[in-house]
Amino acid sequence: MGRKVFLLLLALVMPLADASDLAREQRLAAEIEETILVGEGLRLQAGGVEFFAIHALAETDAVRGGVILLHGRGAHPDWPDVIHPLRSQLPAGGWETLSIQLPVAAVDAPDHAYRELIPEAGPRIQAAVDFFRQRKLDRLVLVAHSLGSRMAVDYLAGGGPPEVKALVAIGLPVAGREGGYAALEKLTLPLLDLYGSRDIAPVLHGVKARAEAARKAGNRDYLQFEVPGADHFFRGLEQELVSRVQGWIRKAGAAMAAR
Repeated sequence: MGRKVFLLLLALVMPLADASDLAREQRLAAEIEETILVGEGLRLQAGGVEFFAIHALAETDAVRGGVILLHGRGAHPDWPDVIHPLRSQLPAGGWETLSIQLPVAAVDAPDHAYRELIPEAGPRIQAAVDFFRQRKLDRLVLVAHSLGSRMAVDYLAGGGPPEVKALVAIGLPVAGREGGYAALEKLTLPLLDLYGSRDIAPVLHGVKARAEAARKAGNRDYLQFEVPGADHFFRGLEQELVSRVQGWIRKAGAAMAAR
């Protein structure tokens, strides 16, 4: 067997080093599935991969729409910081929520491994959109945190589906050399860029650049808001976070209904 043929066969049988750690995803799902108090765990499919999600029904007679929640780096669909407060409290405002498991790298993976997982998130977000399509909900909002926000921006920059009407990006870290700002320059849908005054450096250092990217996009529905005293995880300010997000998507929802 020639060397080139051998290397090709080796590449086909060896797993990709930076692919999502599916075993870790399964462990995360097993850890939280039996502890869910609001909503119900389920499995979705994307690209031949089964992944975990949590769906919660709206607690009002009139349903405003659906919210797809995207967690941050190495987290899960019921992560106690940011994700759980939002996914469990937004239903009281008339929103169905679907929090999905995004691709995760191994525990000891380097930073670049997570950047290389960003394209894998798109099919999973699309599967969440399809889930709501089946439920006849056509007014959807993406609410994402940290790396999940970056995944959401990249997904929408590629031409998001018409059902997704708005994006809430919480603690969005992007870097120009990674194409993050270029992706923001393609978004014209309503976008809330929410972060804390004590956020992590990659978020705080990009405040002006994110606003400039939205200006270049001609996005008149872009709002950047800093929450005083909040860190990257809004610890101790969970109700402030929920109030800010819920108030903004209520306004966005009214705009959706008018379109």
